[in-house]
Amino acid sequence: MKILRTPDERFRNLPGYDFEPHYTEIVDEDGTPVRIHHVDVGPKDAAPILLMHGNPSWAYLYRKMIPGLAETGRRVIAVDLVGCGRSDKPASRDDYTLARHYDWMSKWLAALDLRDITLFCQDWGGTIGLYLVSAFPERFESVIASNTGLPLGEGESEFMKMWVGMMREATNFPWEMFKQGMSAQLSPAEIDAYLAPFPSPDYEAGIIKFPVLIAVQPDNPGAPINRAAWERLKTFDKPFLTIFGALDPVSKGWEKRAQAEIPGARGQDHSVVDHAHHFIQEDAPDILVQMISAFVAKNASLRKGN
Repeated sequence: MKILRTPDERFRNLPGYDFEPHYTEIVDEDGTPVRIHHVDVGPKDAAPILLMHGNPSWAYLYRKMIPGLAETGRRVIAVDLVGCGRSDKPASRDDYTLARHYDWMSKWLAALDLRDITLFCQDWGGTIGLYLVSAFPERFESVIASNTGLPLGEGESEFMKMWVGMMREATNFPWEMFKQGMSAQLSPAEIDAYLAPFPSPDYEAGIIKFPVLIAVQPDNPGAPINRAAWERLKTFDKPFLTIFGALDPVSKGWEKRAQAEIPGARGQDHSVVDHAHHFIQEDAPDILVQMISAFVAKNASLRKGN
């Protein structure tokens, strides 16, 4: 497997982002070393808040949230999925499968030996993150799912048909659509920061392939994997919170299923943020920090009470 690595100079002087890089090397099933990047702030012996992004973003999406979450006293980790951010980028679209994404991040999680995790996950970070919760429930103390879901091969919305169909034939990522989807008033420099990991379309194989991997079609290879993960999630009885954007067209409605079928979601203070679109981290970073911090504090208090 051929690997591309974005030059370090692409990440210099990004607005609002001065976090030191941290790297972990895992080994792919074919023997290729793959380097995965994460931001790591706060005490290393503190219980971590793990932030997982979606497509085509990277840890830069959490730049406005990391400092506030660090004030909780927790360790705050924002990881870049393989093919994104400062993580390595397999060069061929054929290198990317749902099973491989799950394997890469499972190996990363085990390598860091993270435990007592509070997970905040959005978009693909949610699909992959929820798989990790299903596979390693003992490592997670709580979950916050935002504008995400675990597709089970039950059919496509009109939006998803358009998106998947377009990206199946794409040779480069449609950045204009991404810019339009970022409802927050981002500066040109902030937009450039989102594009920094991708010096040319050669680096975009992973973000182009992600939509095709969304397991909404009944015959999608990822659907059986997700259905098995969902059955395990239906036994997850630790605190599970949903915070969704009212204006998100991508994952609207999945939060109701989670609230109804995941035991840990019952009785939680689920929220819908009225003005938030799909990239809720840009639209409502302060609100998210407040809600996550309150959720963490409440759960810590309940554990002490027990």
